[in-house]
Amino acid sequence: MSSSQPFLTSSPISVTSGHRRKSRFSYKHLSLLSQSSTSCPLRVIAHIDLDAFYAQCEGVRLNIAQDQPLAVQQWSGLIAINYPARAFGVKRFTTIAEAKKLCPEIIMQHVATWKEGDEKWAYHQDAFAHMGTHKVSLDPYRLESRRILACIKDVLPGPPVQKVEKASIDEVFLDLSAQIHGVLLERYPELSGPAPYDDPTESLPRPPTTALDWTTDALVDLDISETEDDDPDWDDIVMLIGSEIVRTVRAAIRERLKYTCSAGVARNKMIAKLGSAHKKPNQQTVVRNRAIQQFLSGFKFTKIRNLGGKLGEEVVSKFATEEVKDLLHVSIEQLKSKLGDETGSWLHQIIRGEDNSEVNSRTQIKSMLSAKSFRPSINTSEQAIRWLRIFAADIFSRLVEEGVVENRRRPKTINLHHRQGGQMRSKQAPIPSGRSIDEALLFDIAQNLLGQIVVDGRAWPCSNLQLSVGGFEDGPTKNRGIGGFLVKADEAQGVTSKCESRQSAQVSDSELPSKRRKLEDGALSRFLTHGGTSLDKSEENHDVVGFNSVEKHAAHQYNPLVENENLNARTCGKGSSPWPNPADGVHEATEITKISEPPRGVTLTRQSLNETYMCTRCKRSIPVHEKEEHEDWHFAKSLQFHGSNAGSPTPVHSHADTSKQSIHVAPSKMSKKPVASKSSTVNSYGKRMEKGQKRLEFS
Repeated sequence: MSSSQPFLTSSPISVTSGHRRKSRFSYKHLSLLSQSSTSCPLRVIAHIDLDAFYAQCEGVRLNIAQDQPLAVQQWSGLIAINYPARAFGVKRFTTIAEAKKLCPEIIMQHVATWKEGDEKWAYHQDAFAHMGTHKVSLDPYRLESRRILACIKDVLPGPPVQKVEKASIDEVFLDLSAQIHGVLLERYPELSGPAPYDDPTESLPRPPTTALDWTTDALVDLDISETEDDDPDWDDIVMLIGSEIVRTVRAAIRERLKYTCSAGVARNKMIAKLGSAHKKPNQQTVVRNRAIQQFLSGFKFTKIRNLGGKLGEEVVSKFATEEVKDLLHVSIEQLKSKLGDETGSWLHQIIRGEDNSEVNSRTQIKSMLSAKSFRPSINTSEQAIRWLRIFAADIFSRLVEEGVVENRRRPKTINLHHRQGGQMRSKQAPIPSGRSIDEALLFDIAQNLLGQIVVDGRAWPCSNLQLSVGGFEDGPTKNRGIGGFLVKADEAQGVTSKCESRQSAQVSDSELPSKRRKLEDGALSRFLTHGGTSLDKSEENHDVVGFNSVEKHAAHQYNPLVENENLNARTCGKGSSPWPNPADGVHEATEITKISEPPRGVTLTRQSLNETYMCTRCKRSIPVHEKEEHEDWHFAKSLQFHGSNAGSPTPVHSHADTSKQSIHVAPSKMSKKPVASKSSTVNSYGKRMEKGQKRLEFS
């Protein structure tokens, strides 16, 4: 049976006038965006570049107006010129005299320098006149760079959403993909649901927005095949959100630290870096995916990262051009044949705007270098040692900022590079891991390395010296010194009182599952005291597997006669005695009987409780489950008797005295013990015994 209605493919997307509006991007691409995947076509990367950074640092330090022309001087040359000075035609390779002619109002600020004997770099007014005894220090700019990086990280969400890479002292890459994904779901809730039919390859619905506000940014024109009349897709939306985030970051840097910066926003690092230099100063450029070819066509490929050196020169020589638009017509086969398969494939992708390099969040430095080129060359070890002292102080000051004092990070090796004529020689040594790093340690190691180079010969004249440290590793975390495991006397008393109160609270009548003996001192220490001791607390009542056994005892002085009667009365009743009598030669002592707890893993039954065995010492029938405790009792009694017999006169017994006393000890409990005898005055070696010595007898 056929239907009269036309067949339409099922889809949750609304159908308008028979045309389904779908995006070029899928739910899978949206998921990759949240993961900051380098293969995601919706990826957004930003590059932030400080404007004339060194010049800005000096302007902020000197608190001069932003429209005041300023240049940073290093010896007799200029290394940084701010934009007001550039308006007068001053450039980096302009001489100082020429710069003052072009801009009479320009401020020439020499960089900070290290001077021998100084513990820190400083700004010296006449540093340019002492090139032979001063060394340039860029530490002020490194400090400001760290402040700016901290400000950027403070504005952005924390890790793992935040991905920030410090590319250089004045450049930072940001991967905004994960952060943009969260903003995207907030603004467009229709994207937060699952993919239709649980198929991630399903296309996203088209954005409801038909016009985007780019008025505050430098927007690169679209490719020839694209027009602004086309409705935006999600790649345009994410670029717009990314430009808003970057604008917020730049505003925070300006407000908090008084620095201006330019930025580029694109889908990868290469295009973003080119975009940040497109409109300067204090602007940001957005390069949409539909504008990449139009943007790159106006560049020389030698301006692209990794193509400005020997590789760029090789490409220019083989293809007779340095324009990207000319190289686009070269096939990949030609590129591979002239440059090799790997280089040819890479170049083919780069000139088309394809770059999958990742933003690396590890912005920690890997090495530190302090160097000096000598004009004229130095000729003695004394001169070199003076510079090594400056190098060591320079590196240590930077190590302090890196956290070496707090043991957050530390280098493992130190290197000394020495140039004599056209030969560069290097020596390396490990930094002792067991010692704390300081300026003196670095200087001593560097001095030893210099001695090795001098011993090798041909060390002078020296035109360049370099001292570096590397192999940085993170220090141990969450470690405590020995003081962290100790407490003061008053704190210890508080801890002890808390523990005692907690233990007393835990040991309560309601919490004890079975009867236990409660004694101030241990059983053995009580029985080993001379003359016996008495209990000053009564035994508490407890239940054991349903059977009650209540024992009571009053404190009194030890008396064997009374104790025997008490024990017989408590445990045996009339006419019976469960414990050995004095006739067996064992003195009685105070003892509290109880139903012992069964061995671990054994369950007592009424039948097992009724089983008995015959004790060979006291000739008494004892329940089987009390056998172990009964033998312990014999053992304790014998120890008590031994202690009282050795340290005090033999007590009076109610029964007939025995001429021989012996100690009955269970074989399983202890080995045979020596017994002191006072009857002999000659020891086992045939010598007369000293005063206080006793003969040992073994039974």
